[in-house]
Amino acid sequence: MNLDTAVFRFAGIVVLASLALAHWVHPAWLWLAAFAGANMVQASFTGFCPAAMVFKKLGTRPGASFK
Repeated sequence: MNLDTAVFRFAGIVVLASLALAHWVHPAWLWLAAFAGANMVQASFTGFCPAAMVFKKLGTRPGASFK
C-alpha cells in the first residue's frame, strides 16, 4: 500500500464512521465528516495533509500525490 492509498482509505473510514456515529449516537458527529471533507479540499490545493505525514513516519512507501 502506498501513501496515497493509505490517506484515501483513512479519510473514507473517518467519513463512514462519522456517518454511522451520527446515525446511531448523536447528529453532532457530522462535524467530523465536515472536518474530514474540508481537510481533503485544503490538501488538494496545498498538498499539506497531517494524515500523510503520520503515514510517512510509519514507513508507508511514497505515492504520487503526497511525497
